Amino acid sequence: MTPAIKKTDYTPAVGKRKRAIARVRILNDRVASIKIIVNGKDFKEYFPYFEWQENILKPLKLTGRDKISISVKVQGGGIKGQADSVRHGIARALLATDEELRSSLRKEGFLTRDSRIKERKKPGLKKARKAPQWSKR
Repeated sequence: MTPAIKKTDYTPAVGKRKRAIARVRILNDRVASIKIIVNGKDFKEYFPYFEWQENILKPLKLTGRDKISISVKVQGGGIKGQADSVRHGIARALLATDEELRSSLRKEGFLTRDSRIKERKKPGLKKARKAPQWSKR
């Protein structure tokens, strides 16, 4: 059993994308190679596609943080939205550890929350924009 983690042992942040919410913790004083645990699994197992894995690692590669341990709990949304929310959370956690990273992370767009969400259904329509079939006669 792993020892309980105290609040001072990590830097927390939250990342969001669509309906996905990722709670990210950068663990302090635990030097290892890049070790990212997502919902109790290795991130390469949780996100099987290389594109998603690279997307998550972009903020770490940009800032040069090679030796870092990260713990993530992600819920909601689809797998792609979860991957993007993890990237957003990692970028925000890195910013919390070092404020000088703001300009480089901002330039790449990692700190900007993607605000596109599902549009609500309107009355009289079948979906958000889809209208019933129209018949002239």
